[in-house]
Amino acid sequence: MQRKVFQLLADNTSGVLSRISGLFSRRGYNIESITAGVTADPRYSRITIVASGDDKILAQIEKQVAKLVDVCDVKELKPAESVYRELALIKVRAKAEERQGVISLANVFRANIIDVSSEGLIVEITGNQDKIDAFIKLLEGYEILELARTGIAGLCRGTKNVICL
Repeated sequence: MQRKVFQLLADNTSGVLSRISGLFSRRGYNIESITAGVTADPRYSRITIVASGDDKILAQIEKQVAKLVDVCDVKELKPAESVYRELALIKVRAKAEERQGVISLANVFRANIIDVSSEGLIVEITGNQDKIDAFIKLLEGYEILELARTGIAGLCRGTKNVICL
C-alpha cells in the first residue's frame, strides 16, 4: 500500500465536497485525510486529499476525481516537490506539578500552549505528520483527553506549478 497526496482545485459551490467524498465512497476507496478551504479567488476551493492503495487504485482515483464537473484541476503533491503541514490540538491532563514536563516537550517541538486550566492544558502543534506523531508518542506518559487533527494541507514548492484560472 502506498500513500499519495492529491491537490484539487474545485468550484467553490455547495455540495462539491460531498460529491468528491461520494465518489470515494461509491468506489470503495479510503480517504485518510481531507482538508478544504477557499483560495485567494473566492470562486474556487483547494482540497487536499490523502489516499492509500496500490498504483492501480491511486491512478484510478486521480482519473475519476478529474472527471468530476466541479473539479478544475488535480495534481499529485510529491513529497520532494511539496510542502505539507498539519495542525493538531491536544488536550492533556496535567496537574500543576506535571505541567512543566508537557511545556518542556512542547518547547522542543516548537508547539504552543494555548490554554491552561487547573486540570490540564491544550497544546497546538503544526508540522508534518511525522513530527506530530512523534510529539503524540512522547506524550504517552500523560493522559491525552482529546485530540483534534486537521489532516494535511499542502502546496507545491516554487512558482512553476501555480494554477491560474
